Amino acid sequence: MTDGSVTTARTEQVPGPSPSPSVPYRNIRSIFAYLALLAGLLPAAANTELLGAPLVLIAVLAGWGDLRRVSRVLLLLVAGSGLAAWHWAPDLLLRAAVNTTHLTALVVAVMLLSATLGTSRDLGVLSSSLFGGRPLPRYLGISFATGFLAVPLNFGSVGVMSTVVARVKHLRGDSSLTRNAARAVLRGFALASICSPLSVSVVITLTFLPTLGLHQLIAVSLPFAGLYLLLGSVFREPEEVPAMDAPALPGAEADVSTVLPWLRFTAYIISICLGAWALSSFGQMRYSLAVALSCLGAVVFGWLLKRLRGEPDGLPSMAQVGNELVVMCGSAFLGVLASGAGLYLLGLDVGLPVWASPWVAFVVPFVLFLAGMSGLNPIVTGTLVGAMLAPVWPPSAFLGLGIGMVSGWGLTVAGTPYSANSMLLSRITGYDAQTAALQWNLRLSIWALCLAGLLAAGLTHWLVTAP
Repeated sequence: MTDGSVTTARTEQVPGPSPSPSVPYRNIRSIFAYLALLAGLLPAAANTELLGAPLVLIAVLAGWGDLRRVSRVLLLLVAGSGLAAWHWAPDLLLRAAVNTTHLTALVVAVMLLSATLGTSRDLGVLSSSLFGGRPLPRYLGISFATGFLAVPLNFGSVGVMSTVVARVKHLRGDSSLTRNAARAVLRGFALASICSPLSVSVVITLTFLPTLGLHQLIAVSLPFAGLYLLLGSVFREPEEVPAMDAPALPGAEADVSTVLPWLRFTAYIISICLGAWALSSFGQMRYSLAVALSCLGAVVFGWLLKRLRGEPDGLPSMAQVGNELVVMCGSAFLGVLASGAGLYLLGLDVGLPVWASPWVAFVVPFVLFLAGMSGLNPIVTGTLVGAMLAPVWPPSAFLGLGIGMVSGWGLTVAGTPYSANSMLLSRITGYDAQTAALQWNLRLSIWALCLAGLLAAGLTHWLVTAP
């Protein structure tokens, strides 16, 4: 998912703003975040879908002192655009508020799942077991593991793996090994954005392309994600340091086998994905709600296991997720307003010529990437692209547009210096985000963008011309 996490391999919070000294304010923020989650789960009756937006706004404002500068600027933009929409387009404002409620429920549910799984000893075992062996298998293992852990943990996977990279760097010094490991973490997270059923990119894409099936999207995006992983192995440094033993982390005893932790985590992820698919396919739920409920079901199951073991099972605090809520929900809010304004300026009856669809599909990944290079969150760009192109796109070719959106989204979060995961890895490991994006990943990003554009354009052309 997009942009936030609360866990690391040491079962600590990812470094971020210092907690507010006022405990009552932290409690208020957590309470209102949970109320916003509840509002997003309620049936769409009596305007309950409008409740989440003001509730999450209260939660964020109560933690104003903990917000980063970019979050404060984004919040001010939300306030200004909201007031303008109230005056000029109240219907559009209501649509943006509903969209914010849905996304807030999804974000809080995924963060709750991340906080619950973040206390597991399995994370330390899984992450530390990946740093031994030969360079190529190690790189591929770290990339795959980061993407795999990102399915339920979102940016928690970046925190987990970055913590291990930082520890290796501290023990062995800066080297091609640690730099390649940092590359693998950034690129591995892109895998989840491209093909994870629980990622925000997939959820938003399917929201705007409702006739596109999840299985159709994953059937194409998963092989592309695998190709990106293999292509990334070409763009890395030769390693001049010998193979090393796996670094020990707290909670990751050396004599513990890694087989059972991997099996447990795999079963957990599969159950969440199957739950989301079943609720959306057979329960006829909107996909964001299906994902939120599936995550909450996994959280409840985890709590029951803890109670059976006699472990603490208190409700995790959501007081420190204000920045993530502002970035993700605020970006989605602005995206809806901007897309509505764009459609109004273009005209609601505008249509896209059939011959132009493949060319536009080719450009979509580049649009997301270039917007990310300028500092624009992919949630804003993805919402704009989906809202403006979906109404004029040939329905038979939604798969081409969907692939362009998720592939461009994943390449943006991996290859731009302003993405949240790049800044998180920089903060934990000390590697500069600009260096990672412009020196480590730029050539890979250009190659992958061309392949993504050609794939999206080819699918679109094939689908619009099929008899």
